[in-house]
Amino acid sequence: MSGAGFDAPLMIPSMQHLVLDGSSLTIADLAAVAQNPSTTVGLSDAAREAVRRSRAAVDRWIDEERVVYGLTTGFGEFANVFISKDRTAQLQENLIISHSAGTGDLLPAEIVRAMMVLRVNALAKGLSGIRESTLDLLIGIINAGLVPDIPSKGSVGSSGDLAPLSHLALAMIGRGRIGGRPAAEVLQEHGLEPVRLAAKEGLALINGTQMMTAYGALSLARLFAVADLADVAGAMSLDALRGTDNAFDPRLHAARPHPGQQHVAARLRSLLAGSRIRESHRQNDDRVQDAYSLRCMPQVHGASRDAFTYVAGVVEREMNSATDNPLVFADDDVAIEGGNFHGQPLAITLDFLGIAAAELANISERRTERLVNAALGGLPRFLTPNGGLNSGMMIAQYTAAALVSENKVLAHPASVDSIPTSANQEDHNSMGSIAGRHLWEIVDNVERVLAIELLCAAQGIDLLRPLRSSQPIEEVIAVIRQHVPFAEEDRVLYVDMDAVHQLVCSGALHVSHLEG
Repeated sequence: MSGAGFDAPLMIPSMQHLVLDGSSLTIADLAAVAQNPSTTVGLSDAAREAVRRSRAAVDRWIDEERVVYGLTTGFGEFANVFISKDRTAQLQENLIISHSAGTGDLLPAEIVRAMMVLRVNALAKGLSGIRESTLDLLIGIINAGLVPDIPSKGSVGSSGDLAPLSHLALAMIGRGRIGGRPAAEVLQEHGLEPVRLAAKEGLALINGTQMMTAYGALSLARLFAVADLADVAGAMSLDALRGTDNAFDPRLHAARPHPGQQHVAARLRSLLAGSRIRESHRQNDDRVQDAYSLRCMPQVHGASRDAFTYVAGVVEREMNSATDNPLVFADDDVAIEGGNFHGQPLAITLDFLGIAAAELANISERRTERLVNAALGGLPRFLTPNGGLNSGMMIAQYTAAALVSENKVLAHPASVDSIPTSANQEDHNSMGSIAGRHLWEIVDNVERVLAIELLCAAQGIDLLRPLRSSQPIEEVIAVIRQHVPFAEEDRVLYVDMDAVHQLVCSGALHVSHLEG
């Protein structure tokens, strides 16, 4: 993976313009453009030359009336139907119109922006045969801050994300919708002209894995921060529960040197260093060891971090790959049919990523249960000073449990399923787009579960006053208390939960000065 590992939340650069060359796009760069509609993109000079060279080969083959899949033949089961030279443009438009068959809610705007950038980057490799002018229209749509309407459902993750990408291309030909309005009108308002597709261009625009890749990349961008906050929340809970940091001894983790495990142990040592709560019971604590949700944080959080690092490598490779069919190798004067559009490399890893992310919520909810359960944690029942009249954080744990349970359903691997399409010509499909959509929901649930733990842990530590935790933990509590005061009595709890969730998503609770 390019850039830093999971030793800190991903640093999303602030940029005005990103040059795409087909081979050096990073997750951080993609997230920067996806999250900031004012960021523009362009092509490197070398990419433009590669695009022109590829298109020249396609034009030559059309003039020669070569039999090339998708240029002078139909698609899928119709690959054996020859299309004459004078009908190749209509073939491409028909492809987009017929394949725009998505359904369901629209994709999030940031996912659509990421899809467009990813498609430009793939086409910039000069292996797809698209015209430079057509690619410039897609760049113009990005730079105008426009977001085509793309239904979220309908891709089986092989032959690429056909339906979602077709809806993107539908806007480019002026037949789709942008922001709920006719695309042709919106394009005209921004000085952009819908394209009349030429041979190969429809196929070049829709054969690819950009929807599932967008979900994977932007989920990873969020998971950098999630991994960090899981350590912060866990350290806060451990201190509130008056646990021990003995299980984070570096000698223990050197004996089992998984990188993520060692990293989390080092972070927990730093997070807890100097805690007066820990010192107050160090000499008279008769507990030998803590429960797994506290003691095994390095092993559990660390395993998720190692999974994130692995998946990030796969995703960045895919981001800089050519994934349509056929690919045009102009220097060899040949088009090669194959299956680079197949989403299996993404589908399996996105399922893996969803499982690894869900585990951070699983263990977080278990720590929250110990915080609110006086029999397990020794704090006032449900973290309220006046229990009975007040229910305290009782139902916050219910919500965490509901989200964790939902994640268990969402984490069921989509990639273990396949269903044939196109009259069994496409007889194995990856379901990677489903894995991506489920992953996105899992990440949101994990952020909310961690917010609940942070809310409860801050309440637990405040119940131990005047004792103070470590400096990093006290800084986190101070930020939380700027938005959520200590709960002496019951109040509307979802307001507090949402406030902490906003802090989680904003990065305001990141602890930046730790070792590890």
